[in-house]
Amino acid sequence: MKLLTGNSNLPLAKAIAAYLDVPLTEASVRRFADEEVFVEIHENVRGEDVFVLQSTGFPANDNLMELLICIDALKRASAKRITAVIPYFGYARQDRKPGPRTPISAKLVANLITVAGANRVLSVDLHAGQIQGFFDIPTDNLFAAPVMAADIQARFPTDNLMVVSPDVGGVVRARALAKRLNNAPLAIVDKRREKPGESEVMNIIGDVAGRFCILIDDIVDSAGTLCNAATALRAAGALDVVAYCTHGVMSGGAVARVEGSDLTELVITDTIQPPESVAGAKRIRMLPIAPLVAEAIKRIADESSVSSLFD
Repeated sequence: MKLLTGNSNLPLAKAIAAYLDVPLTEASVRRFADEEVFVEIHENVRGEDVFVLQSTGFPANDNLMELLICIDALKRASAKRITAVIPYFGYARQDRKPGPRTPISAKLVANLITVAGANRVLSVDLHAGQIQGFFDIPTDNLFAAPVMAADIQARFPTDNLMVVSPDVGGVVRARALAKRLNNAPLAIVDKRREKPGESEVMNIIGDVAGRFCILIDDIVDSAGTLCNAATALRAAGALDVVAYCTHGVMSGGAVARVEGSDLTELVITDTIQPPESVAGAKRIRMLPIAPLVAEAIKRIADESSVSSLFD
């Protein structure tokens, strides 16, 4: 087994390599003067089982091209099997046509990865489950819920918890977390989005009065949805509101928005290398996801069950 990484999230790649006790493959992933991506692998990978570690967060297009070119380089170097390990799968929110004459970019990206030469894909908390079906190669979707549930149980009293979905689309995710928290009750924030990047909280479905609320989502981008939901929950009588999100995109003024919100804390994983502003934020904390991803990689290499990780 060999591990090759792009430049999108080197700290995570190093943590995964340390967990597996496998050194990162020596390679150069650099730019020409005109910003074209160039990849050169400095080790023999012929006949090897190679895992390419690369999230496709900001800058999404640069990181995606690095991933595709790494895969192509490995294919042309006669690697036996190439697994694209994409902790954060960019373009995942474009998984359907929301209106006429719009693309399904998640499917396009899946096609690009497949055509580049990947033999299988490993990701964490895909925005929509159907994205697995966009690939014509085996695709494993890991869930951060066990990591989050363990952290919640270690830090917060579990007898008064209520899991809250910030929108109707996230109910399945919230229910899965609630089940791991001794079947905690569930509430839903009824939200109407007028335009992308903006949300308006309309109503709280469920009685959150006197409850310790855990907001759960897969992606926090501008943080507007979470902050509005926290305000609505507080207004409905919630004792405290903490948010857990797998992918901390944290674009624009997201960090400042969280710092000035009704959220006591926002917990994100390190699937995306966070911006520098996150490091100095008092209300944002990071959970390491490397052990989960590394264990899945080990099981794929050993041809053992990945789904049993979540039993």
